[in-house]
Amino acid sequence: MITVTRLNGKPFVLNAELIRTVESLPDTTITLINGDRMIVRETMDEVVEKAVHYGRSLRRLVELS
Repeated sequence: MITVTRLNGKPFVLNAELIRTVESLPDTTITLINGDRMIVRETMDEVVEKAVHYGRSLRRLVELS
């Protein structure tokens, strides 16, 4: 799960495993695998960085098990 911020300033948590694409249109738009779209304040690079960090943290948990 990653925390991102709506354009109105309210943060929310998003399941990073559901992300299909992240685009800068110019606002950062996250499209989920079910077709839903979220527009967030974070840059495209920030969203990707958060998603990669999340994925790495999951792999670390598996390695420790």
